[in-house]
Amino acid sequence: LDEQKKLLSKTLKIPFGEHAVNASWVAVQELEKLGLGHDINLHVAEVPVEYQAVQRLLPSLWKQQLPQLVVHVGVSGMASTVTLEQCGHNQGYMRLDNCSFCPESRCCLEGGPDCIQSVIDMDTVCKRVNSSGLGVSVSVSKDAGRYLCDYTYYTSLFLGEGRSAFVHVPPLGKPYSAEQLARALRAVILEMLELMEHSEGKKHCVHDQ
Repeated sequence: LDEQKKLLSKTLKIPFGEHAVNASWVAVQELEKLGLGHDINLHVAEVPVEYQAVQRLLPSLWKQQLPQLVVHVGVSGMASTVTLEQCGHNQGYMRLDNCSFCPESRCCLEGGPDCIQSVIDMDTVCKRVNSSGLGVSVSVSKDAGRYLCDYTYYTSLFLGEGRSAFVHVPPLGKPYSAEQLARALRAVILEMLELMEHSEGKKHCVHDQ
């Protein structure tokens, strides 16, 4: 077990708007069936679309699982590709969550940096997966939307010192099936772990100034 890579894959539970079926959760369940290989320990969990739940659950999950990498997955009605988010943002949270709550400070962490970058170069991951012939298009974004996706990502990046990622997937059938999304998530995560392995020992600046 000491030699196993630990990966914590979390998915946002998003039952709002037009999303009758949560593509992110369905895709992650399919990913769990596929697995990531015998030497990678994959842990899957749901996180409610609630600011206070994020603040309560993420610290304990990071502490209990001791993951090498945390990958969050959420659905975006605006996405037509599997979208890799490069960074999380601290401020600008104005929308109410599923409990009709919004932080009074409108931020994730009072006094925290405005933006935290993942230690993973998402452009490199994107290029590698797109050139692999997978049949699912991958793109990169630097704006996760200033709602629970962004809020969760920033919190995780802060707790993990940048060892986190967020992947937005499109709704099911627009244009990809759950199985296609799962294969894309698998390819993306394996590339992320590969990059992290080759960058071990290097110093990363994860906080934008």
